[in-house]
Amino acid sequence: MTDFTSLPYRPCVGVMLANAEGQIFVGKRIDMRENSAAEGEFWQMPQGGIDPGEDLRTAALRELEEETGVIEAHVTILAQTAEELLYDLPPELLGKMWRGKYRGQRQHWILMRFAGADSDIRLDAHKHPEFSEWKWVAPDLLPDLIVLFKKRVYRAVLEEFRDLI
Repeated sequence: MTDFTSLPYRPCVGVMLANAEGQIFVGKRIDMRENSAAEGEFWQMPQGGIDPGEDLRTAALRELEEETGVIEAHVTILAQTAEELLYDLPPELLGKMWRGKYRGQRQHWILMRFAGADSDIRLDAHKHPEFSEWKWVAPDLLPDLIVLFKKRVYRAVLEEFRDLI
């Protein structure tokens, strides 16, 4: 039996993209792979792994463009979380996600202001789209939209960025 507590956390960056009205972008994953053990619809903010040698800003802008089609010219970076936020995968997903190499993620989050038009959001901008749908939501709804094991992280990000949204 594998001791999952000995596995590292996957380095990751997340993007809280806020529009001029203070609403937050969320997307519905196409594969829903991480939600296979849960029922219902789950949404998330853009996020992804940090490539070797990549700094947080570069990784955040790359992930944002890959997942939403939003380019750097349409955003302003406002803030970054002071510390990394960790989450563990639930037992039923350990050994299945990320080829079983990680026990969860260690995430830095970046708050960005979206200055483009909704038509600048293109979920098909990348060869392998991550989201099937997207919408703007009130910040306080974020924890209710995410899978259970990420709720604590979303609450912490929301609390840290609340005054800047």
